[in-house]
Amino acid sequence: MTVDFQNECGEKLDIDLYEIALRVIEATLDDLGCPYESAVGLLITDNEEIHRLNLEHRQIDRPTDVLSFPMVDFDVPGEFDWLETDGDDYFDPDSGELLLGDIVISADKVLEQAREYGHSVTREYAFLITHSMLHLLGYDHMTPEDAALMEQRQEKILQDLQILR
Repeated sequence: MTVDFQNECGEKLDIDLYEIALRVIEATLDDLGCPYESAVGLLITDNEEIHRLNLEHRQIDRPTDVLSFPMVDFDVPGEFDWLETDGDDYFDPDSGELLLGDIVISADKVLEQAREYGHSVTREYAFLITHSMLHLLGYDHMTPEDAALMEQRQEKILQDLQILR
């Protein structure tokens, strides 16, 4: 597994961002039974930059906590079988890794939401990575049923990691 990790915020969150990200990404892939070595980009930024990206890519003029930029077009969330026959474009030709996409997280929002929800910075950061990884793997929350399925999977992954509220 490759995580292209970039931290534009220095020590703002005062936790081991890279180590936590590796654990959460690996746990999410394992939970879904991903049969491939995978690659994910992860950028930790601030409200100003995520606001700019949110406006540019989603036409929403405010900062958000996390943005997901999936590279794989899953018809069924977390279903990998079709990649054997139709997925050549989704693999890095040099490493052979499945290129899942990119995650952008606002460190400012991590701090703000950890305080707001009354849990640790680690929990909030891990939650946002889990949430975004599920988006990269085809999950969404556009309907109440899809949202419930995604929330259930998020909670299971975080509980398995013992990253609790």
